[in-house]
Amino acid sequence: MNSELRKEYLAALGIRPWALRARDAHEPAAPDPAPAKPAALKPAASKPAAAKSGAHEIARAGEASQARESGLDWPELRTRVAACTRCSLSATRTQTVFGVGNLQADWLIVGEAPGAEEDRKGEPFVGRAGQLLNSMLHAVGLAREQVYIANVLKCRPPGNRDPSPGEAAECLPYLEQQIALLKPKIMLAVGRIAAQNLLRTDKTLGSLRQQVHRFGASSVPLVVTYHPAYLLRTPGEKRKAWEDLKFAREVCSRV
Repeated sequence: MNSELRKEYLAALGIRPWALRARDAHEPAAPDPAPAKPAALKPAASKPAAAKSGAHEIARAGEASQARESGLDWPELRTRVAACTRCSLSATRTQTVFGVGNLQADWLIVGEAPGAEEDRKGEPFVGRAGQLLNSMLHAVGLAREQVYIANVLKCRPPGNRDPSPGEAAECLPYLEQQIALLKPKIMLAVGRIAAQNLLRTDKTLGSLRQQVHRFGASSVPLVVTYHPAYLLRTPGEKRKAWEDLKFAREVCSRV
């Protein structure tokens, strides 16, 4: 990647690129540092027991409908999603937001649900949050066209409210079949709601970061980070997101 372009992407993440400081002629040269040992990946986290009824509802519904969309190919699945009326969100949506990207992608990016702009355009992660997501991906050497991007929910909740457990449970089989077709090497869950629904837990996002979780029957490695919309409101957390992206890149390289 062009070094100046990389600097722009890192700047969008609030990361100042490291630069070698010129040494004074009279300053003794520092000894070569010992090579750093690569950080060991944390073991896959066991699936936590959900404490609240919402996570239990998602788990029960997910188990009951696990094979609901099994066997559908990409066009059939897209048609099924577009015609879906399994929850009340079908009455308020402009259109469904199926997903976008490379159907042979190694990376699957998963958010919680479409927002107003996504509902209008039919594509996930557009607008300012989408631009920041693009910069986050570019910073680790990925273009938007190289990954696949989807949401747990395919319809926008009115007022951008959090999805209900029932809505997430009805929609999750669509995402499960997307994963079955895509066969990604890694999933990146962006935001607390996406992470909690995918992992069926009520744990905080902070406690889920920097770990290798597993999703589904194929045990796809899953890493959690902050939602770009949250980072736009809280830029001080961008450095943590950068650490999560580097961690995810390392995990993917070992798959």
